[in-house]
Amino acid sequence: MAKPVIAIVGRPNVGKSTIFNRIVGERVSIVEDIAGVTRDRIYSPAEWLGKEFNVIDTGGIDIGDEPFLEQIRQQAEIAIEEADVIIFLTSAREGVTDADENVAQILYRSNKPVLLAVNKVDNPEMRSDIFDFYSLGLGEPYPVSGSHGIGLGDLLDAAITHFPEEGEEEYDDSVIKFSLIGRPNVGKSSLVNAILGEERVIVSNVAGTTRDAIDTSFTSKDGEEFVMIDTAGIRKKGKVYENTEKYSVLRALRAIERSDVVLCVLNAEEGIREQDKKVAGYAHEAGKGIIILVNKWDAIEKDTKTMKTFEDNIREEFAYLSYAPIIYVSALTKQRLHQLPELISRVSQNQRLRIQSSTLNEVILDAVAMNPTPTDKGKRLKIYYATQVATKPPTFVVFVNEPEMMHFSYARYLENRLRDTFSFEGTPIRLITRRRK
Repeated sequence: MAKPVIAIVGRPNVGKSTIFNRIVGERVSIVEDIAGVTRDRIYSPAEWLGKEFNVIDTGGIDIGDEPFLEQIRQQAEIAIEEADVIIFLTSAREGVTDADENVAQILYRSNKPVLLAVNKVDNPEMRSDIFDFYSLGLGEPYPVSGSHGIGLGDLLDAAITHFPEEGEEEYDDSVIKFSLIGRPNVGKSSLVNAILGEERVIVSNVAGTTRDAIDTSFTSKDGEEFVMIDTAGIRKKGKVYENTEKYSVLRALRAIERSDVVLCVLNAEEGIREQDKKVAGYAHEAGKGIIILVNKWDAIEKDTKTMKTFEDNIREEFAYLSYAPIIYVSALTKQRLHQLPELISRVSQNQRLRIQSSTLNEVILDAVAMNPTPTDKGKRLKIYYATQVATKPPTFVVFVNEPEMMHFSYARYLENRLRDTFSFEGTPIRLITRRRK
């Protein structure tokens, strides 16, 4: 089940990004030391009172050269489209403005829960400044201070009461759920039709014609059950939706959450774009199985080196996806599409792979014998033992004497040894270092 989504809406300079960072616990400032992972500040996971959710900062959505009020309106519409709960952020310092009233008018019609928050209430004396905001007609305003972290607890307490009730899992655990992720017009809808062998969705050469996500169940020739989650790259037609690439990322993220395996679709004619790396980066960080699907392979001129050159480029641009298999296909000619069910199944099995502790520790000991652990100021990192604590993705805890001595390069070395020994094709694996008590 996809996590609930909170969107923060408001005019510029009311502190949306500050509140966003407070709610997500400054996660957006963490930089992973992996080449090629592109960060996008507008979307991040968060947790409050044991409830996990995602947060959208609409201030990060660049509409372009639209007029000031038009930009705010379009950002609000994007939030309404995606969010379960909307936080409408205003500022106590400027009071109620025309722009605030314009946003309120849009939110009235949203049929979504809207919480009115008044930011920059930095001390108790300023609380009297919030009463003017009742005029917006959105109920009781919540006084908050992004710079000091004041009042956010009450705001989040109210927000989580509006989350949809958690339902049962949509599909049985034996069913493999996969999605096709990619920029608009890389051919996702054509691929869906080609894989299923029938016209299930509208296909058009205009980016953004798919209206909504579509789940389609099917059984492979080997009797394995699949659910294909077609991500609807862009739901609505219109300039904002077709020109705002970040919006298509938002549409993809919910599908990623629901998937076991993500097919990152590239357009062979256009090559790799920055947006491709952003979407793939989210799938990697979510710990999903990943397959890189190069579509429209029939449309380019080839020689004996074309595939190798394309693969080298992918491995360079997607350095953090070295584990992901690459398959070159054509929705038009159905080239290699018959290989997909078996490949998706294999990656899904690798996601669920469990390694016995005794076998795991033999591999770790052999790895240390081949390449001794690092030292620092005369002290050596000692690895006592390791154990697997989770699957989807496979996650291992390594118990050591000094966790801070586990340099990322040595952790990468251990990960590579695990990959050399076990079949982890298509899945990220996680190594967590802990001090032995």
